[in-house]
Amino acid sequence: MLAKEIVGLLLAGGQGSRLGILTQTIAKPAVPYGGKYRIIDFPLSNCINSGIDTVGVFTQYQPLELNAHIGIGKPWDLDRNSGGVTILSPYLKADTGEWFKGTANAVYQNIHYVDKISPKYVIILSGDHIYKMDYAKMLEAHKKNKADATISVFEVPLDEASRFGIMNTDENNKIYEFEEKPKEPKSNLASMGVYIFTWEVLREYLINDNEDVNSNNDFGQNIIPKMLNDGKQMYAYAFSGYWKDVGTIQAYWESNMDLIERVPEFNLFERSWKIFTTNPVKPAHYIGPTGSVKKSIIAEGCKVYGTVKNSVVFPGVTISEGAIIEDSIIMSNSVIKENAHIKKSILSEKVKVGANVKIGFGELLVNEDKPAIYYSGISVIGEAAEIPENAELGQNVVVSNNIKEEDFKSIIIASGKSVCKGGAFNE
Repeated sequence: MLAKEIVGLLLAGGQGSRLGILTQTIAKPAVPYGGKYRIIDFPLSNCINSGIDTVGVFTQYQPLELNAHIGIGKPWDLDRNSGGVTILSPYLKADTGEWFKGTANAVYQNIHYVDKISPKYVIILSGDHIYKMDYAKMLEAHKKNKADATISVFEVPLDEASRFGIMNTDENNKIYEFEEKPKEPKSNLASMGVYIFTWEVLREYLINDNEDVNSNNDFGQNIIPKMLNDGKQMYAYAFSGYWKDVGTIQAYWESNMDLIERVPEFNLFERSWKIFTTNPVKPAHYIGPTGSVKKSIIAEGCKVYGTVKNSVVFPGVTISEGAIIEDSIIMSNSVIKENAHIKKSILSEKVKVGANVKIGFGELLVNEDKPAIYYSGISVIGEAAEIPENAELGQNVVVSNNIKEEDFKSIIIASGKSVCKGGAFNE
C-alpha cells in the first residue's frame, strides 16, 4: 500500500444505549437519519470530500448492519486498490484476544494497520455526529502550528458548557487546559471529538497508555490530558457550522426536524458538499388522490394516501387513507393503516400500525425517579413491531418488537397518562 499523508480512523463501535431500542439490534452509527442516510454517512462523506481516501472504521457492537452498509465503500468512492475503507473489528491474536476497552485502545490494537500505511498524520473521528466539515483545512492549521495534536472545538452556550469536555486556549488558540464536564467552565469551547495527531507522537502515547493498568484507554480521559501535562503542542481548531451529537432520542428527533425547515440550518441539498450513501432500488414516491404532504421529506418508494405534516418519511413507507402523520420520523418499509394518527413519534423500520391507532397523545407521565431531560414526550416504536388496531399509546411510550397483542391492554391511555409494560422512558 502506498504511503498516505493522512489516514482517517473512524470510531463506530459504540452501543449508543441512550438511543434505547433504536440501537437494540444495530450500532449507533448505522441508525437511519434524514430520510435516506445513516449517521455514519456524514463522517465518511466528510473524509472523501476533504481528500482523505484511506479510512479505517472501528466496529464492535452489533456490526452486521453497519458492515453491510459500508461494504467496500463504493458510495463514498472508497473502493480503491490503494487505500479505501477497511473494517477493523476486535480479533483473536496469537496469544490473546479482547474487545476494544476504550477509544484509544481501539487504535492501539490496530497500530499495525496504521504503520502499514505509514502516514504522517491521523485524524480520529466519531461515527455518530451530524455535521459537514473540511478536514483538509483543519490539517492545514495543524501543520501551520507544527502541532502534536489539533482538536476541533465548537462554541456552545456557556450555561450548557458543563455537559462537554472544554478546551481553554490562549490568544493563539493554543490549548493550556482541558476540563472534562466542569461545573464552572472557564470557556465555551466544547470538544467535537475530532482530533488530528502527528502519528509518530500519538503512537508513543498509545503504547504507554496500554501499559498503564489504571488507564481507561480513552482519548478524552487519558491521551489528551497526558499530552497536555507533558507540554505537547496542542491547538484548538474552531468549527462554526452545524454540528449535532444525536446520542439521545430528543437530539436525534430535533436534528431530523431541523432538516425540514424552509431554509434548513443543515442543508442536505447543496451541491458543493454532498453526503453520499447507498441508494435503495425503489421507484419514485407516489402521492395518491387523497394524499397530502406539507413541509416534509418523503423518500423514494413511498405511497401516501393520508396526510403527512412536518415529518421525515424513509423509503418504502405506505401511509393509508385517513392516516395522519405529524412531527414524526417513519423509517423504511413501515405500514400505517387507515385512520391511524401518529404525533411526535419515531417508528423504526418495518413497523406495522393497525387501523385507528393513536400514538403520541395524552398527558405526559412524570416519573419522579427520572430527571427532567428524560421527558421528551417522544414515543418510540421498535423495529418490526406490530401495533394492533384501535390501540392508543400516549407520550414517551416505548414499544419493543417482542410486545404481544394481549399486552397492549396495559399501554392504552388511562386518565390521560401513558404507561408501557416492559418499556422504558425515552432519554
